[in-house]
Amino acid sequence: MRATWAIVAGLALGGGVAWWMSRDTPEQAEAKRHRVERAAAERAEAARPVLYRWRDAAGTLHISSTPPRGVDARHVEKVDMEPKPGIEVHGDRQ
Repeated sequence: MRATWAIVAGLALGGGVAWWMSRDTPEQAEAKRHRVERAAAERAEAARPVLYRWRDAAGTLHISSTPPRGVDARHVEKVDMEPKPGIEVHGDRQ
């Protein structure tokens, strides 16, 4: 019976030591939190609705919700679909 309790106690102690040794230090936890926040900000930026505006070789202005194919990326402008705070947008003006 003592051997059983010794084994159980050894397993519990071993599990506690393994947990303690595998946890992050405060510096590692802070670095991990910064990486997660940066990745979340990048995903949020990529998920914002955007319009693409560019001119073709003939000078015609194109606006689309999908990026153009075969157009130099330097000549394509990304435009936010949502107006900036403080800007009023009225679709009924002529």
